[in-house]
Formats: sequence, structure tokens, C-alpha cells
Amino acid sequence: MTDTTFTTCLWFDTEAEAAAHYYTGIFKNSALGKVTRYTEAGPGEPGSVVTAEFQLNGQRFVGLNGGPHFTFSEAISFQIPCADQAEVDYYWDRLTEGGAESDCGWLKDRYGLSWQVIPTALIDMITDPDPEKAARATRAMLTMHKIDIAALRRAYDGA
Repeated sequence: MTDTTFTTCLWFDTEAEAAAHYYTGIFKNSALGKVTRYTEAGPGEPGSVVTAEFQLNGQRFVGLNGGPHFTFSEAISFQIPCADQAEVDYYWDRLTEGGAESDCGWLKDRYGLSWQVIPTALIDMITDPDPEKAARATRAMLTMHKIDIAALRRAYDGA
């Protein structure tokens, strides 16, 4: 039977192998895969990397060195559900190193790829059936870069 799972292809200029090592160094449940290199047939420099395969938390990726023609944008992002503040801090600190913070739990890593570092408690609070609680949590989230679960909880509780 043919494998029907999806593999996300990430287009890099020349950094696919470095990115694969970077991401697998951050995510605990990860693995490096096959690296393919150009041969004398080209079109790239013989021996240089064409693709680098890797897995993060069971999701398959392939980094493709396709040149500078395309770059990442916020139109595509990856969500990281986090159980607690320690997990939020872990991913936020590592992924923003060399990258940039944005609003509401979003960031760009050193390669320009967008991530959402989202505590599961946030989703519970902003979808609460009590519209006042949900609104307070949403307003608090809108003021944050990295999500602060304790501050969200205080807003949610009306403190």
C-alpha cells in the first residue's frame, strides 16, 4: 500500500541541511533522515545538498535547497501546543534565537519560518462558553508576544 501521509516541503536558499539539524535539536521527538546531494549531472554544485529529510513530533519534512526565489511568510505557520509555561518558554526561547518575536504567541525563527507557540490553556480560555471570561482572556492575549499563562489566567478570572 502506498504511504498516504503528507510531507511538508520547506524551500530554503541553501540552508536545508543546517535547518534540519537546527529543528531536530529543538524538538525532543525528532529525527534526521536522508540527505540527497547533487551529482555531476547538476544542476547544482556536485556534492552540495539538494534535500534534507527530518521528522519533528512525527511530522515529516523535507528541506529543499531551491535558491533565493521564494521565502517564507506568515501565511503558513506551525502551531506548537504546549502543556504549561515551561514548555512555552522552552520553544519560545529556542525558536526566537536569531529570529523575531511577534504578537499573540507568533514568532519567526532564524530561517524566517513562522511558528505559533500556543498553550493549550489559551484555547480553553478563549473558547469558554462564558463570553466575559473568553473576552477577558482574548484581550489579554492580544497584548502579549510570548503567551504568559498566569497573566491569561488572571485576566480570565477577572482578577
